Amino acid sequence: MKAIDLNLIPALNVLLEERNVARAAKRMNLSQSAMSRTLARLRITMDDPVLVRAGRHLVPSPRALEIQAQVSQLTMDVRAILTPAVPVNIASLARTFTLFASDGFVESLGGALVKRMTEEAPRSRVRFISQSSPQGAGLRDGSIDIEIGKLRETTHPELRVRRLFEDHFIGVVAAQHPLSQRQVTAEQYFSADHIGVTRMDADKSHLETLLNESGQRLNIRASVSSYTSAVTLASATALVATVPAKHTQSFRQGMHCFQLPFTVPPIPISMLWHPRMNADQAHGWLRKTIVDISHEL
Repeated sequence: MKAIDLNLIPALNVLLEERNVARAAKRMNLSQSAMSRTLARLRITMDDPVLVRAGRHLVPSPRALEIQAQVSQLTMDVRAILTPAVPVNIASLARTFTLFASDGFVESLGGALVKRMTEEAPRSRVRFISQSSPQGAGLRDGSIDIEIGKLRETTHPELRVRRLFEDHFIGVVAAQHPLSQRQVTAEQYFSADHIGVTRMDADKSHLETLLNESGQRLNIRASVSSYTSAVTLASATALVATVPAKHTQSFRQGMHCFQLPFTVPPIPISMLWHPRMNADQAHGWLRKTIVDISHEL
């Protein structure tokens, strides 16, 4: 396909509006000879005379008359696209933002986010979803605005990532559990019965994987699919739940928590979005709001 010089479009629009080379040249900030050469290029490109001399004036050809309205609209559309966006009025913004996040995030940060939106963007709303899917899939197809969680090995490399905070594991047991009466040693911890937390596509929990690398094993008596479920189950049994502290903060009231008697790497929690949303002002406001709230944890 022959390459087309799109710079000819605004020139064509001005020529059809002015129907005079000298006036068109003045509007385009060109010399009259340069404008004449542009008209010649248009005639060759379109295989049409475009403007035809009739006495002392130029009149558009039938083809030029046919496309004049289309050329004018196309010029306005291009100008609108290339003009910097007008600052968004967040207070009057009416938009639904979709966030892919765990239940723990909704509990720890969701309330603050909804409150901030109510104050600053009262006509907008946020929709939290937590169903399992490949990380980044919803960002790529546009069904999700932002994902929040731990990066996975399958994360799409083109996604933008901003680290929000680091979480760390703690042990949680029922208030009357024997481990609540003493400082927990490594021997006592590994001798206890535990709750495993695994995703649908994983055989072992994140903690089990870390411990297995050091040759240690947990005695898993029950498995659940979320840390919040692990806390709930621990409150009703004699099992130990090992969960992220910030992630489960609002679920642990009335339970006994203890520091792990060994070192476990922290859990980095990040925010992900697709690069096409970088310049979206409303999306930028949401990202900044989430960052601000996460710093308050």
